[in-house]
Amino acid sequence: MYVACLKKQKQLPKSQSKYSFKKSQYDYFVHIAQPYYRPIALTPMVIKCFEKMEEEFNWLLKEEVHAVLKQLQDILKEAARRFSMPTPGLEGTLKQENFILGSSTMDQVKGVLTLQGEALTQADINIKVAKSSQVMHFAFRDDKQWKLQQIQDARNHVNQALQLLSSRDESYQFKTGAEVNKLMDAVMLQLSRARNRLTTPATLTLPELASSGLMKMFTPPMPGDVMVNFYINLSKLCLTVYQLHVLQPNTTKNFKPAGSSVLHNPGAMFEINNTKFEVSHVHKVECVVPWLNDTLVFFTISLQLCQQLKDKISVFSSFWNYRPF
Repeated sequence: MYVACLKKQKQLPKSQSKYSFKKSQYDYFVHIAQPYYRPIALTPMVIKCFEKMEEEFNWLLKEEVHAVLKQLQDILKEAARRFSMPTPGLEGTLKQENFILGSSTMDQVKGVLTLQGEALTQADINIKVAKSSQVMHFAFRDDKQWKLQQIQDARNHVNQALQLLSSRDESYQFKTGAEVNKLMDAVMLQLSRARNRLTTPATLTLPELASSGLMKMFTPPMPGDVMVNFYINLSKLCLTVYQLHVLQPNTTKNFKPAGSSVLHNPGAMFEINNTKFEVSHVHKVECVVPWLNDTLVFFTISLQLCQQLKDKISVFSSFWNYRPF
């Protein structure tokens, strides 16, 4: 019995390198590949080599896979803990963190936000009106808090990844590489979704923003020519303030409503309640949330571990598919 030697004798002709795999792998080897490889006999040494690889593959399935799963669980438990940090001494209460939002290049908008887990529980915002030196002050009503959907979704995806990993405890015996890859693909999907929720803020139209519940949370109430939005971008908590002016009927002939976007630019137009508006000024301030940065690092490390395990499985699976016995 003969197998193709791993050392290629010469390159396949270009006309044959794109061989159609509609034929069986055997036909491919016999009619095309074999003349360009040096055949070797299945000596006892070669057979021993294959047996050793099979032994290592079985060890990978039995031992290393579970070691990686344990490592992934530890990392993701730490990531999940970041989403629900307790108050020191009060384990049943989530920790409150205050963040000051501002910009070194402008002072039109300043804010102090209180973040507790996935919720903004307090907001104190000062907005300087563009056409005057007047400063408007707004704060959340005492009975209101704003859920940051991005953080909530990311946490849910982390929990789903942990459930997938815990479904295969140390007593479970993986039988094939495909089974491991299927689990890794499912875990990586949840981790990618979690990361994407933090790195890709939702896009909104201006009418959606104007009619959102966020506009009803402030005291005193937001005037009709001001809108605000909160969102997460990577590890940053962002506040955007839009100042508007009403378009007069004689200036609306070129009216073109803006589409959906994370951040709308000055000049963007929209209509709500039969009134047309244009964005006159846009102000964005932000601050870094350290534990969100930690969480993104945990996601990256976990995705790398999953891919490394898949790569190891792939190496052995290639041998498994082409072994001659």
